[in-house]
Amino acid sequence: MEFIDYYKILEIDKNASTEAIKKAYRKLARKWHPDVNPNDANAKIKFQQINEANEVLSNPEKRKKYDKYGKDWEHGEEYEKYQQQQRQQQHYSNDSGHRTTADFGGEDFSDFFSSMFGRQSSSSGRSSAQFRGQDFNASLQLDIKQAATTHKQTFNVNGNSIRITIPAGIEDGQTIKIKGYGGEGINKGPKGDLYITFSITNDTPFKRDGADLYLNHDLNLYTAVLGGETTITDFNGTQLKLKVTPGTQNGTKVRLKGKGFPMYKQEGNFGDLYVTYAIAIPTKLSDKERELFEQLAKQ
Repeated sequence: MEFIDYYKILEIDKNASTEAIKKAYRKLARKWHPDVNPNDANAKIKFQQINEANEVLSNPEKRKKYDKYGKDWEHGEEYEKYQQQQRQQQHYSNDSGHRTTADFGGEDFSDFFSSMFGRQSSSSGRSSAQFRGQDFNASLQLDIKQAATTHKQTFNVNGNSIRITIPAGIEDGQTIKIKGYGGEGINKGPKGDLYITFSITNDTPFKRDGADLYLNHDLNLYTAVLGGETTITDFNGTQLKLKVTPGTQNGTKVRLKGKGFPMYKQEGNFGDLYVTYAIAIPTKLSDKERELFEQLAKQ
């Protein structure tokens, strides 16, 4: 199997922080997303590689194994256990009663994996060691409205139809594990797991940060100066009336508690909605309006 340098794929160095990995993934995922590059086979492959790299490097335990074992990181620990078992099995008493240990220096780590752990039972009747099956990686795309509701989806992985429940609040780039849906084990070993990385698109006016939502809202000059009310439409399509304080400044931010995005696996809990006012300056003034502004300017 050709070695893929996950650090190179995400364009980061090996000392990159978790935040740097997350930032790099989001940047590259947007750049190479299939929706942005329709009918581009290379972009599709690149996007899959980016998801695979993020799935490994964003997980501290997997990253540690990857840094230690390289391309064979998924079975590195099994290999070490295998070697230990082989040493124990080869440690025997000779005819004179002295104990001798066989030399395993000739067995290469990569050769071990290239043979797919293939070991037949020995003449002494010892069975081959059992090994866990390979983990599978998949990506699943949702739009932000789908990510806001708990729902079921069916998709195919390696010819198998899998139906899963996706909790509301799933995040872009988040990976979940489906235990036992990976490759078959070796010598009746346990199956591997399936890791699904989510890619969430957003074509709404709302920006999302975790469970919080952010919305820019145009506020007319007169309401900003004199105060009053303005109406916004929240993420669920509900119209909300907001009170505006006289003298409201451009860039003023209003927090609406509990009007944000669903919290992941926290049924009935929501983040907050932050509305930022952008004061709209009138461009077509009537003669009367112009006269009033001129009078104000002279004061």
